Amino acid sequence: MHLIKRYIAWLWLITLLLLHSQSSLAAAALPVDEIAPGIYLHQGLDAFPDSRNRDEIANIGFVVGDRSVAVIDSGGNPQQGAALKAAVHQVTDKPIRYVVNTHVHPDHILGNQAFKEAGVVFVGHHKLAEAMAVRAPHYLATAQRDLGMALGADSVVPPTLTVTDKLDLDLGNRTLTLTAHRTAHTNNDLSIYDHKTRTLWLADLLFVEHVPTLDGSLLGWLAVLEQLAGQPAKLAIPGHGPVQHNWPQAVLPEKQYLLMLRDEIRALIKEGGSLEQALAQVGQSARGQWKLFDHYHKRNVSTAFAELEWE
Repeated sequence: MHLIKRYIAWLWLITLLLLHSQSSLAAAALPVDEIAPGIYLHQGLDAFPDSRNRDEIANIGFVVGDRSVAVIDSGGNPQQGAALKAAVHQVTDKPIRYVVNTHVHPDHILGNQAFKEAGVVFVGHHKLAEAMAVRAPHYLATAQRDLGMALGADSVVPPTLTVTDKLDLDLGNRTLTLTAHRTAHTNNDLSIYDHKTRTLWLADLLFVEHVPTLDGSLLGWLAVLEQLAGQPAKLAIPGHGPVQHNWPQAVLPEKQYLLMLRDEIRALIKEGGSLEQALAQVGQSARGQWKLFDHYHKRNVSTAFAELEWE
């Protein structure tokens, strides 16, 4: 009888350990929503990167086909990348075949390390690898100084497959078309179109509620938005902010903001105004319309002024 009681106690202990283990694994998975059949999204925080959010601020996710999975952006740190990977494995047993980085910014690429294994192909704009190499030292230093993360050089994983114009990824009964754009938000922007659900994954070519951030060409961004407006889509996924169901109307607030920058800066330059005047005056009417305006707006003005000054 004593041995039976001990045996039962051991069974209970093992059961509890297994349940705890399963619960821990579930807790480690990044929360995602299936926003369309086979398309899973984690919406990032509307926040300035700091040691509390560890740059987990971008919209990231994955697409599941009949044969394989494509991850779209990997997150702001290796731990978020691992949590996204766990989310994939919770949803499907299909292998992860591709990790697509939409552009170079750290909130979209610093989870790549979690996906480095045999058979995984990293995909990006043909200018992405160079941008990663140039910016990696700054990104790693900033992560240490401002975010409290000690990252090694292996945290920045460059593409092994690049997109010069367009590239189709076949996931099995599901094709994603990747388009490499001219310099816009950055000089290495990709958009992704899922033909099966007519979902357009725009990443930081589209900001919703979060003020747009300019790290490339103001005029180029406006031109790219004009081209993308012709893409038929039921859903548009921004890099920051909620999913949009009214493409191309969803782009209008961002387009109006960028046009305001262009027109007000051009007018100021024509009058002989300086950068200092532009920083103080341009776009102030939009302050209440965008989250994080005070964090990014003056940077946008400075970048746009440098471009338009030499038209």
